[in-house]
Amino acid sequence: MSVELNDYDSIPRETVEAVARDEKTSPEAVYEGLRLGAIVVMGAPDGPARPMGIGAGLRTKVNANIGTSPDYPSVEAELRKLEVAVAAGADAVMDLSTGGDLDETRKRIRAACGVAMGTVPIYQVIAALGDEGDVGDVQSDDIIGIVERHAADGIDFLTLHCGVTQQTVAALDRAPRLCGIVSRGGSMLASWMRIRGAENPLYERFDDVLDICRAHSTAISLGDGLRPGATADATDAAQVAETEVLGQLVVRARRAGVQVFVEGPGHVPLNQIEANVVLQKRLCHDAPFYVLGPLTTDIAPGYDHITGAIGGAICAAAGADFLCYVTPAEHLGLPEDQDVWDGVIASRIAAHSADIVKGVPGARDWDDAMSRARADLDWETMRTLAIDPGRVIAVRGLRESHDPKACSMCGRFCSMKVDLASRSGEG
Repeated sequence: MSVELNDYDSIPRETVEAVARDEKTSPEAVYEGLRLGAIVVMGAPDGPARPMGIGAGLRTKVNANIGTSPDYPSVEAELRKLEVAVAAGADAVMDLSTGGDLDETRKRIRAACGVAMGTVPIYQVIAALGDEGDVGDVQSDDIIGIVERHAADGIDFLTLHCGVTQQTVAALDRAPRLCGIVSRGGSMLASWMRIRGAENPLYERFDDVLDICRAHSTAISLGDGLRPGATADATDAAQVAETEVLGQLVVRARRAGVQVFVEGPGHVPLNQIEANVVLQKRLCHDAPFYVLGPLTTDIAPGYDHITGAIGGAICAAAGADFLCYVTPAEHLGLPEDQDVWDGVIASRIAAHSADIVKGVPGARDWDDAMSRARADLDWETMRTLAIDPGRVIAVRGLRESHDPKACSMCGRFCSMKVDLASRSGEG
């Protein structure tokens, strides 16, 4: 089922053309994806964020999460991470700040951010309570008001946990999990609902949310507040129930002319990843799919950028469109600059690996160019084409070979060198 956007033509032609050039496709193909809701476009040539598209037929994109915490509220530190994330090739950045002056932090990151930017408004609602506050004191108007404040600040997309409803939380309560609710936004809203005995305002007042997002040309990322945080909890009744609700909200957003995509798990065993993508695409009417990882095992703290990249590659190859990076600091603490770099690079490798499978224009050309450079022992071209050129320079500098044409692994036994010599008649 597809539902056409009412006003997709309101997206500036220059933005669509910029996305089409970047994706090596036609503006008409991008417009068709917009019409069907299978593509979301953000940014503008003359705006703070360069144009970016996510969805069917486009390159798999990578998001980097940054943001303060109560323990580390420094805005300057997060601005450095923003620079690192963009330098590493992130297509988008999310400000997940929960410490310090959140309005100032968001505005400073927005001003410095040249890529698409997202936020999670519910964090600010809860952070405003302070250490002594009670989540039950939050009013429905507080939640909707913060959504409007973020949208008015020029944020490109908002993660809104609209699928955490009385119905979906009841499904979780009937079948308790090993790790319960691991989404910060999901746990906050579920707690509020239980205390007040009321429905989630983001769901109950979804029409108000749509009015805000349409007025500010803000896309909605429907958050997976009940995503599994343990592989044992993957694809359970609560996750599926939430996905069904999100699918209904996708239809409503499209009818209102608001661009929308859907977030997904989480922690998922390898043999369930493809089924999760098929399920989400089916229930959510082929809306672009934005996934955290997914992480394929729970036992690798310190290395979860690897578990996330494994899951992300499989997930994107199966049809996911947007990968949220996972850093080595996941489950351990607030990431530092190197964690951000490593997380972006790992997710970009996963995304590109999937793009080869998907047949995304240009993906195979990049690999073929690298392979030709390797066959020719053209180290400068290899460095230029590498996803992390600095790493190439660092490793070769530390482990130089006596033969400048070879590497120190094989030296004079280099297979490429032997093959080149034999083919040229020098061997």
